[in-house]
Amino acid sequence: MILYADSSALAKRYISESSSSEVETLLRQAEVVGTALITRAEVSSALAKLVRTGSLRRQVAETILNVFRKHWLELTTIQLTEALVSEADSLAWEQGLRGYDAVHLASALSWQRGLERVVTLATFDVDLWEAAQRVGLGIWPEKVE
Repeated sequence: MILYADSSALAKRYISESSSSEVETLLRQAEVVGTALITRAEVSSALAKLVRTGSLRRQVAETILNVFRKHWLELTTIQLTEALVSEADSLAWEQGLRGYDAVHLASALSWQRGLERVVTLATFDVDLWEAAQRVGLGIWPEKVE
């Protein structure tokens, strides 16, 4: 399986919450895991927010962030280009998505076209999950609430 993990899915590998173990299993089963370049900033931002809200101690978050940064090198990163952002622009409008969700969708679609193989998009964002299904990507998990 070719897996595209958005920030909401990838963060579960590092932040223990519901579905974290399922995400870890999925990542191990994938032939290759890709994500948009913006995911790096989004995961870092999620960790910083947990520190700000007192949900995670700063030292623990820094340790997690360092592990994430090491793992980052193992991911296939989908680069942002004018063409990709233009597609995200259209998808945001057509699918009613937030900006970065549209970038994730455009990235996964672009990667799928380039590979000429089905890409499965892993996300826990309901709007992105539904849009991915509508545009012909594989989706994971089977159901998002």
